Amino acid sequence: MAVAAVIVTYNSANVIDSCLEALSKMSPGMTPIIVDNASSDETVDRVQTWSGVRLITNPENGGFAAAVNQGEREAGAREATESDFILLLNPDVELLTAIDELTESARSHGLAAGRLVDQAGRTQAGFTLRRFPTPVSLIFELFGINRLWPSNPVNRRYRYLDRDYDQPEMVEQPAGAFLMVRQDVWKKLGGFDEQFYPVWFEDVDFCRRAVDAGYQIAYVPSVIARHEGGHSVGKIPQGRSATYWCVSLLRYGAKHFQPGAFRWICAAVALSSVPRMVVGMIAGRTLSSVGHYLKIMRFAGHCWVTPEHVKNSAVTVI
Repeated sequence: MAVAAVIVTYNSANVIDSCLEALSKMSPGMTPIIVDNASSDETVDRVQTWSGVRLITNPENGGFAAAVNQGEREAGAREATESDFILLLNPDVELLTAIDELTESARSHGLAAGRLVDQAGRTQAGFTLRRFPTPVSLIFELFGINRLWPSNPVNRRYRYLDRDYDQPEMVEQPAGAFLMVRQDVWKKLGGFDEQFYPVWFEDVDFCRRAVDAGYQIAYVPSVIARHEGGHSVGKIPQGRSATYWCVSLLRYGAKHFQPGAFRWICAAVALSSVPRMVVGMIAGRTLSSVGHYLKIMRFAGHCWVTPEHVKNSAVTVI
């Protein structure tokens, strides 16, 4: 049985040592594969102090999905079998338990995910597990309804808040921050879709395609990891972050929703950008984010008129 941990880093110098130390303690036989997306801090230097780690350094940031695919190719140079596994692990995740049960569940079902907890040991409910997004749940997200009214029935269902996180079960969309995938499944699905650039929704899309292909995703709450959260995406400027999230959301919608439902998503993206732009101007006392929101609105409008626009656009669409 071969297990490789694929970890994508981007300015992760302050967390990568803890991640690798926990990995070496809890799963000493695992091979860590670090794919660094052009970090400007000391991440690469820190990784190079660890023995037994394979390191890929990218001269530029090609996005999270592309980096994960690089790591998998490094791990799977030979033909994949049902005894080979890839553990997707964020650099701000520290294993707290062994992963044997996770591996066995992935062997049986194709994919498996463990439980993520915060620094106080509390389950990260709402992040660890989610159901696949629906047009309604995404519209609620876009307009901030789920933040203002987190107990609403749409959000409770979307974030699995109606389930006991202590119980193992088959789930739809676990966090890609801590996900075990049988390598033959990964190859059959073609890995992550690199059109989701630079980040967001690539793991959701992968899980959706896995379930559609007949695989199951097991949630194994006895396998636990501590997760800091927001490590890399928190470094993206607010306006640009909104741009990346909305474009990836539209890509997901174009791929998995019917044209009519997708147009509702396009309209919601455009309309919700107005209040978010105003709030951004007031909070930041600057007009710097206005251009980003205007681009989002324009792109959403193009997609509403021609749904194929988002599929045919270049990766770096705006």
